[in-house]
Amino acid sequence: MPEFLPFPGLRYDSGRVSLDAVIAPPYDVVDAAERAALAARHRANAVLLELPEDDRPSGRDRYAQAAHLLAEWTDDGLLRRDPAPSLYAYRMRTPDGRATTGVLGALGLDQGPRGVLPHEQTLPKPKSDRLDLLRATRANLSPIWGLSMADGLSDLLPSDRAPDAAAVDDDGVVHELWVVDDDATVGAIGATVASAPVVLADGHHRFETALAYHAEVPGDASATVLALVVELSERELSVGPIHRVLSGLPEGIDLVDAFASWFDVTRVGDLDERTVGAVDQGALALVAPAGIWLLTARDGTLEAAGSDLDTSQVALVLAELPEHELEFRYSVGAAVDAVTSGQAQAAILIRPVTVDQIRSWASAGRRMPPKSTYFYPKPRTGMVFRTLDP
Repeated sequence: MPEFLPFPGLRYDSGRVSLDAVIAPPYDVVDAAERAALAARHRANAVLLELPEDDRPSGRDRYAQAAHLLAEWTDDGLLRRDPAPSLYAYRMRTPDGRATTGVLGALGLDQGPRGVLPHEQTLPKPKSDRLDLLRATRANLSPIWGLSMADGLSDLLPSDRAPDAAAVDDDGVVHELWVVDDDATVGAIGATVASAPVVLADGHHRFETALAYHAEVPGDASATVLALVVELSERELSVGPIHRVLSGLPEGIDLVDAFASWFDVTRVGDLDERTVGAVDQGALALVAPAGIWLLTARDGTLEAAGSDLDTSQVALVLAELPEHELEFRYSVGAAVDAVTSGQAQAAILIRPVTVDQIRSWASAGRRMPPKSTYFYPKPRTGMVFRTLDP
């Protein structure tokens, strides 16, 4: 079963810097404009480590620059190492009152039915960047996200005292951190996580990078990776859909006809605010400049798709279309805007996957199609770092 260990975290000194000014979103959702804004917010913003740039005056490349900054901030006291190996309870509270609570620790890299399970196929993506960064810094800068299939993990986490660190991100999400260093609680949490498989929710590529690094540099430290582990339960998770956006298709293509080969297609109305509102409650739908159509699987579609997931069913149609560009949007508004602005020819609105579906697929050892789940909110880089050197 998956090993889950405490470690002496490296954290910002709250007496010298506001945590609000130095945390950053996960590296893979930060574009160039947001990176520049974060870097301008504070000279020690975590984005400078996660998305480093070459330092021309010194001649350091981007990876050497990240390692230099990490050492500089530590030597300067902006970053301070906790005195004892610890786990870190971590809660994210959204403005609408939802909360996700988990624990940060060093998760073992053991894979398989009794270890760490991937839950989603991944799209091809270069891993050399993350591996080069890990080689240079010898640090886990941001956590992967795992879902524990063990019951009761949430009940072991602190809830009766003020957090040891807190920050608010640009979306208004409150991020709170508690240091957990008493032997009894650390042992209970570790035993609970080790009692059942952990399903990867986010960070498949970083997990694979950690495996590659451990193969290069075997050792106890490299045999684990920084992970936020959350109990796989409805009360802890908010799972959203990832909508599909299509462009680059031949002019005049009849997408309604293309979808009709696998779905019963029912026109809802024109592409206007009223019709968008009608389908913005969890509908599988096709959005095009000419209107919006609801999609209902025809006889044989689920069998051909091999599952009841929207992403599996829609993939049947996408595979039959002429060459095209496929992009992803995380809200109905963003997907519809891509169509109304002319950036895309069509959007496919997807319904969210349920927690029960995630558990079922993981238990069966199956991977969902790429981009099937969007977990929100996202843990922030900079709440705690983990170095691999003592």
